Amino acid sequence: VQLVESGGGSVQVGGSLRLSCAASGDTYSDMCVGWFRQAPGKEREGVAGISSDGQIKYAEHVKGRFTISRDDAKNALYLQMDSLTPEDSAMYYCAGRVLPSTARLTLLDRAWYNYWGQGTQVTVSS
Repeated sequence: VQLVESGGGSVQVGGSLRLSCAASGDTYSDMCVGWFRQAPGKEREGVAGISSDGQIKYAEHVKGRFTISRDDAKNALYLQMDSLTPEDSAMYYCAGRVLPSTARLTLLDRAWYNYWGQGTQVTVSS
């Protein structure tokens, strides 16, 4: 499975971005997938995850601002990010594991995923 992110860029505070992740192969519909981010000098942290049966988990600091969604017909994962702040600046990664479902908390556990994209940079300036 290969994952390729796109949609990053530079925006001002309060702006929006929509990240996309394209997955190869024919197992995507059986995968749990998620978004993670890593800022310089910080650990990679979970942002949002979604299972193939529709369970969703958001990190507390993005609830109400970010929306994760998936389109299995297109092998695609999305992250709509609104009301962005400078603290959201980071490299954003798409991650996946071929397993239809898991506990919601696991969806934000970076150690649980075994497929990763190369990342797309998001920079929010004031």
